[in-house]
Amino acid sequence: MVLSAGGMWAAWEVGAWKVLRERFQPDLVVGASAGAWNGWAIAGGVTPEELARDWLDPLTGGIMRFGIHSRGVLRPDALFAKSRDLFARTRPKIPFGLTMVEVPSLRVRLVRESEMAWEHLAASCAIPFGFPPVRIGGKRYVDGGLRGGLPLWAAEKMGATRAIALNVLNTPGFRLLHKTMWGLRPSAALQVRTLEPSERLGSLRDAVVWRAENIARWMALGERDAMRALTSITM
Repeated sequence: MVLSAGGMWAAWEVGAWKVLRERFQPDLVVGASAGAWNGWAIAGGVTPEELARDWLDPLTGGIMRFGIHSRGVLRPDALFAKSRDLFARTRPKIPFGLTMVEVPSLRVRLVRESEMAWEHLAASCAIPFGFPPVRIGGKRYVDGGLRGGLPLWAAEKMGATRAIALNVLNTPGFRLLHKTMWGLRPSAALQVRTLEPSERLGSLRDAVVWRAENIARWMALGERDAMRALTSITM
């Protein structure tokens, strides 16, 4: 299963997973940005109900707090605290991978669960020009969504031959951005079933500003969209 980036919009993935898990269990999970955090929890056996409570917690909304610094406009302290908490509470029980982008080279890196520390979870969501890059092993990394909001290529690299992809970045603007940022693509051999929101989730502001009513609405929409897709999922 592959989970896209999307900021607060990634709450939709939680609703979709609540339905999908009754139909199949993934052999591996890959995510980018907020999808990486969802994927970390899913691979660790966290229930959809627990994950939903986490998304509805106002502390989650405090991750993107305004605060100007030399690298951007979002304070990193809450991002780092949440990353430490996720890493302390959960460990993947199946293969898991997330993507990061090294700066300034813009090289994409896939990191697997056996290599990870809390810093990798932080780097996976370090939005460029928002949060500062996260230093790991003497190098600096930012959000993997910068070079690919839906990292299907990473799932294939980890051995997947078929994938269910949950993609909230389905607007024309994000599709164009994926092309202009030289997003990596899987080979034609990877069989992909993509699920996307049936309704526009909201503005870019909604994607970065937490509101409980939006989170609940997006999770409910994810459930409905996944229910409609169940008849075509045979994995």
